[in-house]
Amino acid sequence: MSGPRLSTQNLLTDNPELYEARFPDPDRLAGRWAEDTLRRYGSGPRVLDLGCGTGRDAAHLHRAGRTVTGADLSDAMLSYARAQHPGPEYRRADLRQFALPGREFDAVVCLDSALLHCHTNAELDGFLASVRGCLTPGGLLVAELRNGAFFLGRTELLGAPRVDGFMWRGVAYESTTTLSVDRTAQLLRRTRVWTSDDGAAPVEQRSAWRLLFPQELRHMLAGHGFEVLALHDGPGPRSEPAWREGDAPGSVTDADRLHLVARLNRPDLPVTSGRTRQGHRHERHP
Repeated sequence: MSGPRLSTQNLLTDNPELYEARFPDPDRLAGRWAEDTLRRYGSGPRVLDLGCGTGRDAAHLHRAGRTVTGADLSDAMLSYARAQHPGPEYRRADLRQFALPGREFDAVVCLDSALLHCHTNAELDGFLASVRGCLTPGGLLVAELRNGAFFLGRTELLGAPRVDGFMWRGVAYESTTTLSVDRTAQLLRRTRVWTSDDGAAPVEQRSAWRLLFPQELRHMLAGHGFEVLALHDGPGPRSEPAWREGDAPGSVTDADRLHLVARLNRPDLPVTSGRTRQGHRHERHP
């Protein structure tokens, strides 16, 4: 009996409606947390949602009164966002290196570990240089991502497969996900096998996220002219317990999520962006 077919495509980013069925956020918790953070730190109204995915968080920020541009590398996601979450302007961009000529933003928001698709230091430099290039002086970078430090000595998320199931259009889908740490590359690698009850053959997909440590992140941000205003493990939209209206930012970086707020204080630093790979599609929610 043959094993699952290895796919170079991404089932979720190629099917945005399926993505939202797998990762529902009916209360728009991520968008509300982002808006609360922008208000708390005095952001202006112009926001770039980088790695916007289906557009639901960008649309929430738009409904909150902000002028929002959503950017993503997936054409399928962008088409879905324009149709299902209108209001923002949606643009195609690779977050590892991009330019939006003639556009300037008061804040860049990067949620759901999208930043961690920058696997190498050169790609991280490209991301930060690109963000710096489109931010107004004093502008904010707000990000939510996995915490690399969580995996120092902890194994509860590693090794044993995690099985999740959900329904979509009358079909039952099940995903079996295994995480492992590639210490040499400093990556969290994921193998996910999809099965469904509609007779389709199982599909195996592989992806990875950079494991960034809090002090490493601070160092890289400082090198690009950013001052870290907040860096903590919660509460946030995917922390345990989850963020609620009125919650103040935390002060430690021990749990498996990081929440970052940084201000651009030195836009005059030389731009040294790294080379990037082309055609890599991003999926959030590692």
